[in-house]
Amino acid sequence: MQERTNDGRSGNSDLITLFLCGDVMTGRGIDQVLPNPSDPRLCEPYVTSAVGYVELAEMANGPIPKPVDFSYVWGDALEELRDLRPDVRIINLETSVTKSEDCVPKGINYRMNPENIACLTVAEIDCCVLANNHILDWGDSGLLETLETLESVNVKSVGAGRNVEQAERPAVMEVAGKGRVIVFAFGSVTSGIPREWAAAKDRPGVNLLEELSDRTVRRVAENVREVKRPGDIVIASIHWGANWGYQIPHDQTEFAHKLIEDGGVDVIHGHSSHHAKGIEVYREKPILYGCGDFVNDYEGIGGYEEYRHDLALMYFLGIRASNGRLAHLEMTPLQKRKFRLNRTSRKDSEWLRASLDAESRKFATGVELKEDNTLSVIWRRGGG
Repeated sequence: MQERTNDGRSGNSDLITLFLCGDVMTGRGIDQVLPNPSDPRLCEPYVTSAVGYVELAEMANGPIPKPVDFSYVWGDALEELRDLRPDVRIINLETSVTKSEDCVPKGINYRMNPENIACLTVAEIDCCVLANNHILDWGDSGLLETLETLESVNVKSVGAGRNVEQAERPAVMEVAGKGRVIVFAFGSVTSGIPREWAAAKDRPGVNLLEELSDRTVRRVAENVREVKRPGDIVIASIHWGANWGYQIPHDQTEFAHKLIEDGGVDVIHGHSSHHAKGIEVYREKPILYGCGDFVNDYEGIGGYEEYRHDLALMYFLGIRASNGRLAHLEMTPLQKRKFRLNRTSRKDSEWLRASLDAESRKFATGVELKEDNTLSVIWRRGGG
């Protein structure tokens, strides 16, 4: 297996490197410890103040030095990003960035003050996926302010928009001297996105997948053909499935395969699960079925401990621009503690390796633990 690499900027003109992660939830408790917290009042049935989530975390792991600076929540992840220097950085932003008071009565509502947007720019995020079940937690006005805030700091968004045309439009990122990375984002109703959140001609909303069908594949393929050109890498970022459990439904696997076979997609970036799920390399193209939560305020909340949702993963992919094939896929394990991402112990990294390896073996893919405590995906070259 190859060692850690920064090939994305080392002069290899054919290799484009990506950083991907799962759900980034900078609302509620996270927002409260940042320099410019929102009004903490919540419309949740059991917790009425976002400060309550800070208190739970502190009871579990000790005091948080609030207010924290904007880099705090990223913790050791920032050093990894500096060392590996990926060409493009993509997250699923599962938080409305707004001061809206239009709280949608759905049980859980994530909101971050726009004045805290530097907590994203400090990590040099290039693209935020918004096709998820929290982006309209604070109504249409909350989504519109989120779009405006991201635009104001030159961070691209995808998967939601002021109308259906914008919601379906991909984000396109130029990688100097190499090619382009094109991101299409979709939200599936299986992740809990209300059908009424679908964007329309005259209504803001998300790019909603009603079904994982051949008809949907054909629609995606048509959209990809309109923009893809030689040297482009196309990512389909999909918010789908339940929060808990390792099982991957057959329709997800079949849909992912067809997006690669017929849709012109090179990378499947799946999210919604609160923990990392199995990985497949299909026809030399990576399928991340569930990347797990990356940033959240769940510390001190009981339940589902067997899934170790305190652990998170950074996914670093090297993709050949000439053919869209995977060159390498490495992951850095981290632990969420005191609302900060910290390096894991060897024991925790081995737990993640064993868990991911067991699930990925179902797809003839394996996961190894390396001496530097990172994980590396192995697969049969030319297989799939």
